[in-house]
Amino acid sequence: MGKLTIRRGVDHAATTAITTVIILVALFPILWAVLNSFKELMDIVTPVPRFFFSPTLANYKQVLASPEVLTGLGNSVAIVGVAVLLGAVLGVPAAYAIARYPIPAKKDIQFFLLSLRFLPPVAVAIPLISIWIDLGLYDSRLSMVVTYLLVTLSTIIWLSIPAFARIPKEIEEAAALDGYGPYQVFWYVALPVASKTLMGGIVFSFVLVWNELMIALALTSSKSMTLPVVASAFTSMGQEVPWGVVNASTVLLALPPLLFVGILGRLLNSMLKHK
Repeated sequence: MGKLTIRRGVDHAATTAITTVIILVALFPILWAVLNSFKELMDIVTPVPRFFFSPTLANYKQVLASPEVLTGLGNSVAIVGVAVLLGAVLGVPAAYAIARYPIPAKKDIQFFLLSLRFLPPVAVAIPLISIWIDLGLYDSRLSMVVTYLLVTLSTIIWLSIPAFARIPKEIEEAAALDGYGPYQVFWYVALPVASKTLMGGIVFSFVLVWNELMIALALTSSKSMTLPVVASAFTSMGQEVPWGVVNASTVLLALPPLLFVGILGRLLNSMLKHK
């Protein structure tokens, strides 16, 4: 028993150490970006990394004082928010129908949804440029919402189908015997059971389109530029790259997804408590 206990302790310590190292490696780029966002340019470009320096808020002030940043933030919130909302409203019921009902060519539909994620952004952007120009919608929020809806809809449906497929049919059959109709079974039974996985799919699709750059670069020029497009423009400011400003814009770009995850998690927990 003593040797077994010691071996288990060693295995647990090794597992903890490996997990800690992996977490630190994954978080280091984020922590380094946050650290550099409070540095002066000379503290960033120095050959020897400086961990002790006089912090400054000048980088954040420069980012937030830019009118382009406020415009990009407003465009991103409006475009991505509507695209994800429509993707969830349309995609979750569609995923439930595909998972539960005998739809013809079900496997072909799932493969088509997955194939949309195989396409490189350029392959999507080039034909859409021509379409939106012909319709007079180039560089508009509407065109960006419709374009991002293709991404959110395919992602949410693809990730939601397994969540509904894993629900035991006996639960839904018991609800039907209690007098629940198809819509009530979906809303009061299937949706709460699969809610955590569905939230993961919605959050993942939000992060995809929030950080999307190539399509936004191709389909916008000034009016509908999203925040990633504006942030990428900071690298071309003058002859020297303002690394402090770039890091500050990166940190600000990462905050909305974190807030979205927190708000969505609380909303979901509140909804489930009332059901």
